[in-house]
Amino acid sequence: MTWQWWWNLGRKLGCHQLPERSFFWRGRQFPVCARCTGVYIGEIAGLAGHFLIGSFWRLDVVFCLVMLLDWAVQFMKIRTSTNLRRLVSGLLCGYGMMDLELLLAESVICQAVLFLARLCDMGG
Repeated sequence: MTWQWWWNLGRKLGCHQLPERSFFWRGRQFPVCARCTGVYIGEIAGLAGHFLIGSFWRLDVVFCLVMLLDWAVQFMKIRTSTNLRRLVSGLLCGYGMMDLELLLAESVICQAVLFLARLCDMGG
């Protein structure tokens, strides 16, 4: 896979890819910005964390709010965010979102199993 392939993937995933909001490695810009880099790494960590340490949905919500707050403060021009702050807030939000998505998926699957079990009981 070439750098161009990764670059196109980053664009397709919705990243703005602004150079001033991105990390560089060996003179090449990352294919996604600092915040998206954090989100993707956080999602992987959230997947592992969900199964290894369990879920804490209230903490997940706080993690997501951290990124929203960082974005809002910058959007309202109160304070300019840094790439490190974007990375950290992205990591937290990615972790929280993945954990919340897995909790939702587990809940839906559990409800479907219960529904099917009730259907089986009605038929017997």
